[in-house]
Amino acid sequence: MSLFAVVRERGPGWDPARPMREQDGWDAHAAFMDGLAEQGFVVLGGPVGAGERRFLFAMRAADEAAIRARLDEDPWTPPGTIVVASVEPWTVLLGDVR
Repeated sequence: MSLFAVVRERGPGWDPARPMREQDGWDAHAAFMDGLAEQGFVVLGGPVGAGERRFLFAMRAADEAAIRARLDEDPWTPPGTIVVASVEPWTVLLGDVR
């Protein structure tokens, strides 16, 4: 398994008038992401920068296709609440991301 830096961002289904935890489907999305973390698929992640516009994750997977397939199962994916902006292999030289 390799480590990837994954950036997700607000999609067309995001309601800009409401904060992240008040978006439609928050509970289902949070449960899904918590499950990925429990399985070790998501190593760490969360909003980056101001305004909860972008979200950065370290994910372990065989390849980019596996990450995209898994994130397609996120309840926030079909309505476009959040979209994948980039998936890049990440060679970590400092720190411990076991």
